Amino acid sequence: MTKTTHFRRRGVLALIGLVGGCLTAAAAQAAEPDKAEIDALKESLTKYEDYKAAIRDLYLSTVGCVYYSGEKVAGAMDYPKGAMGIHFVNVGSVSPTPDPTRPNVLIYEPVDGGLRLVAVEWLVPLTPDTKEPPKLFGQTFQGPMEGHYPLIPAEFHHYDLHAWLFKDNPLGMFSPTNPDVKCENYAFPMPEQPTKMVPGPM
Repeated sequence: MTKTTHFRRRGVLALIGLVGGCLTAAAAQAAEPDKAEIDALKESLTKYEDYKAAIRDLYLSTVGCVYYSGEKVAGAMDYPKGAMGIHFVNVGSVSPTPDPTRPNVLIYEPVDGGLRLVAVEWLVPLTPDTKEPPKLFGQTFQGPMEGHYPLIPAEFHHYDLHAWLFKDNPLGMFSPTNPDVKCENYAFPMPEQPTKMVPGPM
């Protein structure tokens, strides 16, 4: 190999490394706004660690602690085995445009006779004007699907997105279920079947 060829090859490798480093840095920078948004959201929701504050702001409890067996059902949502917890829903805040600063649902886990805030959820109705699934924090909402009967009427066709802001989830922050959330020792455990999917824009 001549010296010229050797230097050219070293130059190409250095350039590849430089470009790769820039792309990695750009990807990290792109992820930062989402993290900052999520951190700000968590801070704004800390008052709801007291569920009575949620009730005062019209988040009304559905009482049942929802969990799924992990059963797969054709034509239904694929929910990994785990719980969603106890939902407190603010119906008046539901709209076709999700507000990243105001989730429509606060989710609590029953712990030691009390309730611990563990996650939040956004609900977006499926309407004739829906052109594509909604997104928040770089995540595409799941659905469209029927309402989670009996807690939500089946006729409420919608998309949803969960975010486990206050409890680690081994399945990921945006998984719909969390295997580390337990409903067994709660007075109103509510096992549910996977929610049926409905036609909508893909």
